[in-house]
Amino acid sequence: MIFTEKHLEHLNAQFRGIPTEEIIAWALEYARRPILTTNFGPYSSTLLHAVTEVKSDVPVIWCDTGYNTVATYKHAEKVMKRLELDMRIYVPKQTRARRDVLMGEPSVDDPKHADFAEQVKLEPFRRAMKEHQPDVWFANIRKGQTQYRDTLDILSISKEGILKVSPFYHYSEMQLRIYLKQFQLPNEMDYFDPTKVLQHRECGIHLS
Repeated sequence: MIFTEKHLEHLNAQFRGIPTEEIIAWALEYARRPILTTNFGPYSSTLLHAVTEVKSDVPVIWCDTGYNTVATYKHAEKVMKRLELDMRIYVPKQTRARRDVLMGEPSVDDPKHADFAEQVKLEPFRRAMKEHQPDVWFANIRKGQTQYRDTLDILSISKEGILKVSPFYHYSEMQLRIYLKQFQLPNEMDYFDPTKVLQHRECGIHLS
């Protein structure tokens, strides 16, 4: 199915305010090869839970940069076991040890940062997309996270032409905390993305 801008605008207006499970069920009815991406960052277990409650075997893609905090790795293991996720983990082709010697961990204003981001996140993500060839992509982006994400909505089309579905797009942090409490889901705020560094900077995989 091809979604026009007008069609997406109509659907986004229709979906705003309805339960996340209804949005997810609608998308899964359309999907032939759905995927779910996660970074196991703050509030990530909301989407992981919501999608797998509707369809338990949706492949979950995690591009593990190798630079996550100890707390994030422990949290990831806990969530994987609790929700019995169908994990597909992608890592950079070059080890962190080798990269530390050759380029270190460049700051965002360092010319080497673009190559760093390509190695640790963008190439693994493209590899995952090429292998899975998804037609529906569940993502946990929300309004207010970055300037770019404020231009999106519950439904959007990715640069790869995939229907991106963000059921929690209009949720506030308070609403997310209520969801976590309602379903007794674990959460972890100690998270670091070396490709973003700054909280309101885009990591690259969601840019169109």
